[in-house]
Amino acid sequence: MATESAGSEGGARPKVTITAIAQEAGVSVPTVSRVVNGRSDVSPETRARVENLLRLHGYRRRHTAPGDRAALLDLVFNDLDSPWAVEIIRGVEEVAHEDGVGTVVSAIHGRAGAARQWMKNLRARASDGVILVTSVLEPVLHEELRRLNVPIVVVDPAGSPALDAPTIGATNWAGGMAATEHLLGLGHRRIGFIAGPPRLLCSRARLDGHRAALEAAGVPYDQALVAQGDFYHESGFVGCDQLMDAATPPTAVFASSDQMALGAIEALRRRGLRVPEDVSVVGFDDLPEVRWSAPPLTTVRQPLAEMGKLAARTVLRQARGEEIESPRVELATALVVRASTAAPSTP
Repeated sequence: MATESAGSEGGARPKVTITAIAQEAGVSVPTVSRVVNGRSDVSPETRARVENLLRLHGYRRRHTAPGDRAALLDLVFNDLDSPWAVEIIRGVEEVAHEDGVGTVVSAIHGRAGAARQWMKNLRARASDGVILVTSVLEPVLHEELRRLNVPIVVVDPAGSPALDAPTIGATNWAGGMAATEHLLGLGHRRIGFIAGPPRLLCSRARLDGHRAALEAAGVPYDQALVAQGDFYHESGFVGCDQLMDAATPPTAVFASSDQMALGAIEALRRRGLRVPEDVSVVGFDDLPEVRWSAPPLTTVRQPLAEMGKLAARTVLRQARGEEIESPRVELATALVVRASTAAPSTP
């Protein structure tokens, strides 16, 4: 990637940087770099605008050998210990590979020190774009990302994103409603719900969809039938135990992640209860392994790989200086019925 260049041959002009060119053109630094290095993946209008500014300021490209720096995308998660993350990585990698772009995957584990180290590395490698699958960044790091003027896309935002960046999500409310409607249609009226972290928008939307389906069917919403989880197996196990300890336990459990649903199935097994003969179980995500669980899990398919693909395409379009279709996109969820749900054995 080109960095700085002197102006006229006599040195009368001050040096101009591609950062200054990018700011004046209203595009990202990687976009100017693409123009300078003669790459084709820039829209004609943007290319013309940048080239005009390069001529105006007398920018001269420093000689670099071919392949000095490969184009890169940064993909940042809070953690990587979930098949959910793997599916998003798979989608991003597919698009990046097609575009000849490398991918750097990082996990910051919700720690300020790890996030700062990632930011330091980002500055050093001059990434062409950032895909954030976390909203756990300090405000000072948000400011640093803005200053770097690197294209950013946020996947599955926790809430209203602090960064003025496009977001990619899924129809969590509709998915929560579809799962509960399925159980209601089978005849269940006492439906336990294992919620995800309340700070996350997707968690709240799934619970709201569940509640909306109950209300539409005239079934009272009972807070005692809601257990708190964190999307991981153990919390599904503990949450299901909590629900089944009630005086009148539920005949079905809707866990708002597949991992929690698998934890719930194990809790039921240890109690000597069968799925779905005694208790039906529904998950959310449609991770690859749930079709092989015992029994195969009824779940809400969240298009995780497609979310990764769209995030990669969006950030690459930004890097090329192209317009994006919408700053907020939600991909459709879909109910997948398998063998873990059936009509209740008792009314």
